[in-house]
Amino acid sequence: MGEKSRKGGWCGWIIVLIVVAAAAGAIVVLVKKKHNGSSPDAAPVPGPPGSPTKKYADALKTAMQFFDVQKSGKLVNNKISWRGDSAVKDGSQAKVDLSKGMYDAGDHMKFGFPMAYTATVLSWAILEYGDQMKVVDQLEPAEDSLKWITDYLINAHPKDNVLYIQVGDPDADHKCWDRPEDMTEERPLIQINASVPGTEVAAETAAAMAAASLVFKSSDSAYSSDLLKHSKQLFTFADKYRGSYSENIPKVATYYNSTGYGDELLWAASWLYHATGDQSYYDYATGKNADSFGNFGNPTWFSWDNKLAGTQVLLSRVSFFDSKGTSNSETLQEYRKTAEAVMCGLLPKSPTATSSRTDSGLIWISEWNALQHPVASAFLAVLYSDYMLTSRTAKITCNGDAYTPSDLRKFAISQADYVLGDNPSKMSYLVGYGDNYPQYVHHRGASIPKDADTGCKDGWKWLDSTEPNPNVATGALVGGPFLNETYIDSRNNSMQAEPTTYNSAVIVGLLSGLVTTSSVVQSFT
Repeated sequence: MGEKSRKGGWCGWIIVLIVVAAAAGAIVVLVKKKHNGSSPDAAPVPGPPGSPTKKYADALKTAMQFFDVQKSGKLVNNKISWRGDSAVKDGSQAKVDLSKGMYDAGDHMKFGFPMAYTATVLSWAILEYGDQMKVVDQLEPAEDSLKWITDYLINAHPKDNVLYIQVGDPDADHKCWDRPEDMTEERPLIQINASVPGTEVAAETAAAMAAASLVFKSSDSAYSSDLLKHSKQLFTFADKYRGSYSENIPKVATYYNSTGYGDELLWAASWLYHATGDQSYYDYATGKNADSFGNFGNPTWFSWDNKLAGTQVLLSRVSFFDSKGTSNSETLQEYRKTAEAVMCGLLPKSPTATSSRTDSGLIWISEWNALQHPVASAFLAVLYSDYMLTSRTAKITCNGDAYTPSDLRKFAISQADYVLGDNPSKMSYLVGYGDNYPQYVHHRGASIPKDADTGCKDGWKWLDSTEPNPNVATGALVGGPFLNETYIDSRNNSMQAEPTTYNSAVIVGLLSGLVTTSSVVQSFT
């Protein structure tokens, strides 16, 4: 009887322990499910930035220098030996100082639409990967380059409903081949206003300023507040006076024609929501405007013209980290579903993978500036991968097939490695990186010796010279290969050999995401 009693008590305690353990397990599972939809089979959340990958660290340091190559105005701490002060009187005829900013490409134009996009993407890269940039001493150069643009954008917005969107006449500019320091041609201005609206440019500039306000919030609160003030004013202007700048000012369409402004309105509202926490901006992006402009379920390519894929990833961030208490949750999920459709299209083994690729796997959409799309796509992929890792989201599903954050990162790496020389030509398309990169970049300043006494008309001999550029446009991301993966290294081949400043923003973003690994911040504020 005594033996039986002891055994019964022992069994009873075992049962109690099993019940307690089961209850504890259930609580853990419940907590995990509540924590941003995390999954028990998800990869561990990365910690602080680890040791950098030398290849990407070197490439990032190289890429960052092209912003210095492109700077206009009176230079400060100039690091490019063959550059000097230029365009210091830009804007003077309107009594505004538009001397700063950056030249668009190999020419001397300042186009506000792609320049603002450059600032938005560079801000995004800093906000997501500033800690990783810092590991390789590139955070300060990134912030310096960003401020060089935002200083210009602030001055370009002298009144609530006025924004200067272009400096220079492209027809006159392209009739010259000269160094920016030696320019003598007139520099006319183009503005948008209430009578001649340009919603996409005003909204993109609002997005840039909202994103940049977050970058400078802790280091320069007064400057951050000023940026946010301009951003709010520009967003109101863009929304109240709707109209495409390409239609209202037809001559701008020759170079940066807009295919619509709805994406920029959603993009700007999303950035303003992140910058302010103001629910009205969230409601703008997820309410009736989302129905009008969201194009849900249809993946698009992220570029200076189309911000939908970027907006979908940016608002997915809210879904991953801050969905508690947000309204219009069904619309928020539509953004995330479409972002995942974008990711599924990029993954090469996905059932819905895009066929728009070279034989070696580079995303390829356009002959002109071919590299802008694969690099921008890879930047979004590494962002989405890191959102998944940080939120412990194990997978996305593409027509029934599951893919992990690692799969997205592998895709991003494949595009970056192609750019850096892992391609059939064994050429680095990032000038100054590696041993084999383009020598005949379509870039006036790089092609003309610093001490040459050259004006507008007699500089064409440098375009036609058979000698490599005397100056290296370090960090330039050239246009890139044709679909057959060939590249013609010729200064006259602007289709392939001309770099753009906005290309630099996306390659800096991509390389900053790959230089090491860490968890992303769950909030920008």
